[in-house]
Amino acid sequence: MKLSAAFAILIDLRLAVQAALFPTAKAITSSPFLLFRPHEVSRIFMSHVWKTFGEGVNESGRAVKDSLIPRNAYGVVLDIGAGHGHTLLYLDRQKVTKYVALEPNQLMHAEIRALAEAKGYSEAAGSLLLLPYGAEEIGLIVSALGGARTVDTLISVLTICSIPDPERALDTLVRETLKPGGTFLMYEHVLSPRPDVAWWQRFWTPVWEKAFDGCRLDRPTHLWVERMDVWAEKAMWTKDGEEEEHLFWHQIGRFVKKSE
Repeated sequence: MKLSAAFAILIDLRLAVQAALFPTAKAITSSPFLLFRPHEVSRIFMSHVWKTFGEGVNESGRAVKDSLIPRNAYGVVLDIGAGHGHTLLYLDRQKVTKYVALEPNQLMHAEIRALAEAKGYSEAAGSLLLLPYGAEEIGLIVSALGGARTVDTLISVLTICSIPDPERALDTLVRETLKPGGTFLMYEHVLSPRPDVAWWQRFWTPVWEKAFDGCRLDRPTHLWVERMDVWAEKAMWTKDGEEEEHLFWHQIGRFVKKSE
């Protein structure tokens, strides 16, 4: 892998620090007890990072999401790690009856709520549900949904990289929230099949996950999903035009759960 490609990540790290360091330090100064709650500090830092990166990340994946989400998402949609709710931009309101945003960082909920209402989804009407849980908190998620296997479409966009115990959490989400015959859509950056790129992904991950709230560059998410034994249909492909010498190598997929 070319060194220029391997070290390009430093630009993003610099921008993240520039965007989030001062407001995070200000928050700690206002509430010093945050020093004893590092996970909360990480979420504050990430909320400011995402204000800088969110729109750009959405734009870089727009073509993928335009081709993946509108034609396949329907019914009750559960968006794992919703961020600022950019998935809403790709939902067909005539097909999607309810949008459920699973986002543990409550500092991002205001953006989700505002965008949802602009797209015709609201809590008052029962077409919007914001869940402040992590993907691993399956009991709370199922309870909030009103029962198991009530979701028609499960969507994961650049989020499995940051959840704890990801393989187990994703497997449980699919089994416990997605209806038989339901659809799972994914667009994730994953571990590269090239050993040289994978080496650099593993090298940078300890630094990257500190700046981006646990995001790891080295997770083989696509392999975990593909080997689940619950699929009646499965298709996975790469991002058009993406170079192999890329620390953020993406996989896109559409999976249909077996009917019971």
